Amino acid sequence: MANTYTQCYVHLVFSPKNREALIKYQWQDQLEKYITGIIQNQKHKLLAIGSMPDHIHIFIGYNINQLIPDLVETIKTSSSAWIKYSGLSAFKFEWQRGYGAFTHSHAQVDTVINYIRNQETHHKKKSFKDEYRDLLKEFEVGFNENYLFDFFDQQ
Repeated sequence: MANTYTQCYVHLVFSPKNREALIKYQWQDQLEKYITGIIQNQKHKLLAIGSMPDHIHIFIGYNINQLIPDLVETIKTSSSAWIKYSGLSAFKFEWQRGYGAFTHSHAQVDTVINYIRNQETHHKKKSFKDEYRDLLKEFEVGFNENYLFDFFDQQ
């Protein structure tokens, strides 16, 4: 009997609502571990995760038996409920509705992992807004600047 074999790598990027800097250094490691558990429970393989105060990058070996929107919704819903339940944020924590999902080849895995692990250094030179816009351009994803994210500086 023939089997099905797949190898898909997906890089997810999203932020708290209004791109607020709500992910605090004191608990970002706990958040990353919690999200790792969600991803593993959904039968995906976590390759890298890295959060900054105003966004998160997640790189996975993607299990094609779950739709990406369903995975992202599960991550966002469960982790925001966990943040609220744990009392980690003094402010109302919600994830932004939108997200980015980018695919990579096997040859790019190490590069993407290193990119995510070096977010702190990377963001000394580039804002999340610019980083996200550059990702969309690099992957040739058409977007409307007015609907990119609810950035505070947009009117």
